[in-house]
Amino acid sequence: MLNPKKTSLFITGTCFAYIAAMKLFIKNMICLSCQIVVKHEFEKLGLFCTSVEIGQVETMGPISVDQLKNIKTALLNAGLELLEDRKSILIEKIKNVILEMIDDSDHPLKTNFSYYLSKSLNLDYTYLANVFSEMEDTTIERFIIANKIKRVKELIAYKELSLTEISWKLNYSSVAHLSTQFKKVTGVTPSHFKYVECASPLLSAMCEL
Repeated sequence: MLNPKKTSLFITGTCFAYIAAMKLFIKNMICLSCQIVVKHEFEKLGLFCTSVEIGQVETMGPISVDQLKNIKTALLNAGLELLEDRKSILIEKIKNVILEMIDDSDHPLKTNFSYYLSKSLNLDYTYLANVFSEMEDTTIERFIIANKIKRVKELIAYKELSLTEISWKLNYSSVAHLSTQFKKVTGVTPSHFKYVECASPLLSAMCEL
């Protein structure tokens, strides 16, 4: 039964009722610019957003079938996607929790991801890990490592923190641990990346994963 005050969107078929408030989950909506685009597209359709966060939007007022179709089209044109089933929504929630934790500039990582994910999503970690592997053809651990290394690259490129500070911020046990994982993923050491690749005029391209 739908809650008339706040309803998460799980699209299953042919029709869609008018709901007073709706929470929609959006794939690839992981940055501020994405949130701005989504808010703008919703406003163009006459929909008021009460909340726009990483991976999700909450609206007030009714959403018609035609508006829903227009939302899906607008999101696809922006490289985004309205999620339509529970497992896809869960995967996006997992990714968003991980990315928010890694990208949090104010608080160094102080806990393990399995505990943090389980607590944040109120689900057993084994279940989360199994669903993620089933849907993404990779593991949560590999996704975390890839995005931690991406964040390391960003922090190196900013040139505001030393490797020691970066390793502490991202909860590596040591600079050696960070360097080993960095080289395994990228093929080069952090020092090489910092002094050779990021010194190039093609910095933005070289610093991409």
